[in-house]
Amino acid sequence: MNSRQRRGVILLLLSVLCALGAFAGVLSVINDVESKVGPEVTAYRVKSDVAPYTALGADQFEKIEMPERWLSENAVTDLDDIRGKIAVTTLRKGSLLQSDMVVNQPALQPGQQEVAIMIDAATGVAGKITPGASVNVYATFEGEREGEPDQSRIIVTNAQVLDVGRLTALQPDENDRGRRPTDAVPITFALSALDAQRLTYAESFAQRVRLALVAPGDDADVPERDRTYELAKDK
Repeated sequence: MNSRQRRGVILLLLSVLCALGAFAGVLSVINDVESKVGPEVTAYRVKSDVAPYTALGADQFEKIEMPERWLSENAVTDLDDIRGKIAVTTLRKGSLLQSDMVVNQPALQPGQQEVAIMIDAATGVAGKITPGASVNVYATFEGEREGEPDQSRIIVTNAQVLDVGRLTALQPDENDRGRRPTDAVPITFALSALDAQRLTYAESFAQRVRLALVAPGDDADVPERDRTYELAKDK
């Protein structure tokens, strides 16, 4: 083997060693990236804003894939985990769904009853009453005797909403032929026996029943002196 051939063999060996070195470098980079990223797992992202206390369903979220190491421990990876639950706060569009964003739907406690009444959509808090919300129930009554003033009363405070039904068109009673048909929503409450009686009495005999949404976390009771209102006494 002459000197020219020896140089060719040496160059060939050097080329092979360089190629092996480059390949090892690429593998090292790939392994480093994989060690930093890791395998991908399923997660869920909010499609559009979801109001607090709204019942959750699969159609409100979109499935995404992301590295497991970037996923928080309380991220929801299975939509079965939100079945029967509601949003505890506003879920913003694009947010990653996490378990601390949801709570179980409210259920009856010992001593409570489930009571549903129809609420006029025009006199309720349209679109803002959702399962899990707390409301104060107001009712207006005519004076019991001629000449006695009309009154507005708080019938129930901090009534817990269990369910909100679909908007339904109601026809006026035969005695109210002059009134137009109204839209009403069936709303189910969890109430004590006494509050359930108050609510059903108001639905039957009050001129109007209105709901006032209570701010989340505000469970302060309304003083007895502030539960009845007469215009003549307002100074």
